[in-house]
Amino acid sequence: MHAKNKSTNTEEHGFDSRKGESHRVVVEFQDNKLAAMVFGQHDQNLARIEQRLHVSLINRGNRIAIEGAAGPSAQAKSILAELYEMAEKGRELSVGDVDGVVRMLVDLKTADDGATGTRAAGNLKIVTRTKVVLPRSSGQADYIEKLQKNEMVFGVGPAGTGKTYLAVAMAVSCMISGEVDRIILSRPAVEAGEKLGFLPGDLKEKVDPYLRPLYDALYDMMPAEQVEKFMITGQIEVAPLAYMRGRTLSNAFVILDEAQNTTSMQMKMFLTRFGENSRMVICGDPSQVDLPRGIRSGLRHALDVLRSVESIATTRFNQTDVVRHPLVARIVEAYGEEDGR
Repeated sequence: MHAKNKSTNTEEHGFDSRKGESHRVVVEFQDNKLAAMVFGQHDQNLARIEQRLHVSLINRGNRIAIEGAAGPSAQAKSILAELYEMAEKGRELSVGDVDGVVRMLVDLKTADDGATGTRAAGNLKIVTRTKVVLPRSSGQADYIEKLQKNEMVFGVGPAGTGKTYLAVAMAVSCMISGEVDRIILSRPAVEAGEKLGFLPGDLKEKVDPYLRPLYDALYDMMPAEQVEKFMITGQIEVAPLAYMRGRTLSNAFVILDEAQNTTSMQMKMFLTRFGENSRMVICGDPSQVDLPRGIRSGLRHALDVLRSVESIATTRFNQTDVVRHPLVARIVEAYGEEDGR
């Protein structure tokens, strides 16, 4: 707990059917304003902690009583401490932050110095123009660490795990710090199961529907006018994969999204664009291949061929890393079970 917080543990009372006992812990925050941020609007953050840990949280002003089994009660106290520190640093807390801290506390192993998983991952962050991006799962923590240390990284896993979002955040961070001169975002223009037919307009208007998720991530990391300025000057380039052929991408942070929809030849072409002082991230979900039947995904092929190549790292996400609505994680899990059958 931060020095400004005071917490006391009362004697256990009540009964828990699993452990035979229930505990009551009282946490007191010094700053009422920060405490209100921790609790959330209409106590929504507290409600989420109750839902995730099966404890009862009762707040009175700047004090909160935690009631439940010993283990979950201690975890709830640690989560509240972490959220308070985040609020102290000026972060506006959301239910997503609560989910992230819960996930990190449960998933990450305790560090050697005895710190909780959330504190062990405290140095893993990405600073952009508009926000500081922190990991919200053990998979995201592993991914950010590999993005910081490796020239080429594969991010593989289901939708909602933050593969593309974190890659774009790292790209923006590297550009504003001067590590690279430009950002290049690419994606194969493959229809997701339906025929779109002829699209009117110039090249940008034709490919924009395929590249919209990349634009969304960019606008979340930088002011809109800055994104548009960099796109005009060419410091940020968004282009379909077909336009990568024949180029050497130097001093650039290059991201390939939806990589599961590349063929083996397209993937080889893209990977060999790697140039001097460049970084490359390849994101994809092997369970959502939209290629014609009989054509092998270039992402799967690359993961097999490059698994032992030095300086190439891979993070494999699973449903526990899904940071969208909890229902998305359950959907991913259900489809995974069906695929297994």
